[in-house]
Amino acid sequence: MPRQFRRSRGRRIGDVVIGLFVRAGVVPGTYMLTTTGRKTGRPLTHPATVVREGTKQWLVSPYGVVSWVHNARANGRVSLTRRGKTHDYAVREMAPAETGMVLKRYVGVATATRPYFDASPDAPPEKFAAEADRHPVFELLPLP
Repeated sequence: MPRQFRRSRGRRIGDVVIGLFVRAGVVPGTYMLTTTGRKTGRPLTHPATVVREGTKQWLVSPYGVVSWVHNARANGRVSLTRRGKTHDYAVREMAPAETGMVLKRYVGVATATRPYFDASPDAPPEKFAAEADRHPVFELLPLP
């Protein structure tokens, strides 16, 4: 049984600390993800790992349907910032059948979030696709 995500005070403090390292560009593959609040209209920022293969990029929600997922679904766009450079993207939520390889690649890179997945890093992509309802995946489409 995978671990359940809870946004505790410790996690919020950890996000702030990690955010400092991400903004400095010290944490490889991790960016500050900014979405616009679907109810408040205010920008909300969280650390997020980007999965890459060639020119394609994806965002994975290892903790399930959290606030940034709701906001990305509602707005259809996000911003990623690292080392002072911000890039805007349109997002397309992927169907569960498409996500197996992306989730497998994510678990291979983001070791801290492995406890939130049932599938082990060496499991076949089909096992990861079976978890897609608990881990939404968004394709990042660059905006001009």
